[in-house]
Amino acid sequence: MNYKLLITTVLSIFFFSCQQQQKATSSKDLTAQKPNIIFIYLDDLGFGDISINGAKGFTTPNMDALAKGGVNFKNGYATSATCTPSRYAAFTGQYPWRKNAKILPGTAPMLIDTTQVTLPKMLQSAGYETAIIGKWHLGLGNENKDWNQRIYPGPNDVGFDYSYILAATQDRVPTVYIEDGNVVNLDMNDPIEVDYDQNFEGQPTGKDNPELVTMMWHHGHNNTIVNGIPRIGYMKGGKSALWSDVDMADHFLGKVKSYIQTQSKTDKPFFLSYTMQQPHVPRTPHPRFVGLSGQGPRGDVILEADWCIGELMKTLENEEILENTLIILSSDNGPVLNDGYYDKAVELVGDHQPAGPLRGGKYSLFEAGAHVPFITYWKGKIEPSVSNALVCQIDLFSSLAALVGSNIKGPDSKNILSSFLGQDKTGRTSLVLEATTRTSFRKGKWILIPSYKGKKRNEFVDIELGNNEELMLFDLENDLSQTKNVAHQYPEVVEELLEEFYEIRGEWKKGVDNKLELK
Repeated sequence: MNYKLLITTVLSIFFFSCQQQQKATSSKDLTAQKPNIIFIYLDDLGFGDISINGAKGFTTPNMDALAKGGVNFKNGYATSATCTPSRYAAFTGQYPWRKNAKILPGTAPMLIDTTQVTLPKMLQSAGYETAIIGKWHLGLGNENKDWNQRIYPGPNDVGFDYSYILAATQDRVPTVYIEDGNVVNLDMNDPIEVDYDQNFEGQPTGKDNPELVTMMWHHGHNNTIVNGIPRIGYMKGGKSALWSDVDMADHFLGKVKSYIQTQSKTDKPFFLSYTMQQPHVPRTPHPRFVGLSGQGPRGDVILEADWCIGELMKTLENEEILENTLIILSSDNGPVLNDGYYDKAVELVGDHQPAGPLRGGKYSLFEAGAHVPFITYWKGKIEPSVSNALVCQIDLFSSLAALVGSNIKGPDSKNILSSFLGQDKTGRTSLVLEATTRTSFRKGKWILIPSYKGKKRNEFVDIELGNNEELMLFDLENDLSQTKNVAHQYPEVVEELLEEFYEIRGEWKKGVDNKLELK
């Protein structure tokens, strides 16, 4: 027997096996670490509102640094063109139209059922501490909630161990912070009352008392005045609990930094949703940022948000946990300039295009409604790249489940972890998008928008809505700005997309003349 040959063969097999095992292990390294996860969720930030995506007149160095050091997605989406539906999808992994989710008033009951699976619940079960700091806008309590007692249910009851939030939006009452279900700094001798239908006797409003406002309303925002700003809805009491608008960014940032510093000293990984209010109206930059953008308050609060992100990154570095933290940055929907206040956003925008090359904006079925900035960053783990993969916030649920080794998945969420990590350039194959309950269908390079009746333009905000007498089909690979409807040129594509759309939507049916109509 040739023992030398035998030994050589055995050693070769052994080393080959070790190499294969090493490769297999390395592919699992990322999932074995259970990194900290931070979801930076901006509000109304357009695809073109960051300088790496073409912003003009100002720069966003901290958001750019994340994009340059991670994956900058060119086909990244919220599910919806408005905030409540997008947030619902991101935290539940379920399409918002299945819940008939719409923009909620500040008095709305909780939209997420406490029995639902949620992204933070899944991460809790995988050993994570979970927190949300910033905007919520998914409803709180029940129809007849008492703002002066612990509000149940809330974020803490659907998976967040800690919550420090504003109930709805900065332009809606109640204008108070809520920590773990309780209004912060509330004086029980000055109880809060909130109503979205009738004003309280003796309370001034923006409509009746314009002399009391420091920011004039344009449309819709003419009810109770707080800090000189007229809001949506009526509120009485709670004076000691009222927030300071110009200090809001600093206030939330302080809570974020404190949370990270505390959690970095523990053995458990954390999931933090940093849900920023910028650049939603009312745009109230801190005096440090007033005038810096040259584009009025809207540009200034984008720079303020970018600075906050830079401070977040410094905190991670100082706590020596940056290398073990996955950061995801996106926006809940696309941009809008005039969204209810006279703040010169329209007059001062210059040649800056908040939506970049995309058509439409917030509220719209056209691309700019839900096609938003989308960045993933993990220092030393994600190779810097630009990706055309089709990704959506609804997929954070199942993708992060795969990352942390959980078998829990969102009902409509896809596991596209490899795309989020920059390893796969395809992403999901198709996606249903929504704008004020109307839906469209993206597959590959195609976007199909069914025919919808109604105004073609929201004149208050000056944005095309995507309503049209005929079904529209656009080739986004060759016509990203959606200038040419090619439905009649590609009837076979229309038929294929309609069939798949119908299978997903269920309650829809195919109509005549290449239209899709409600039953």
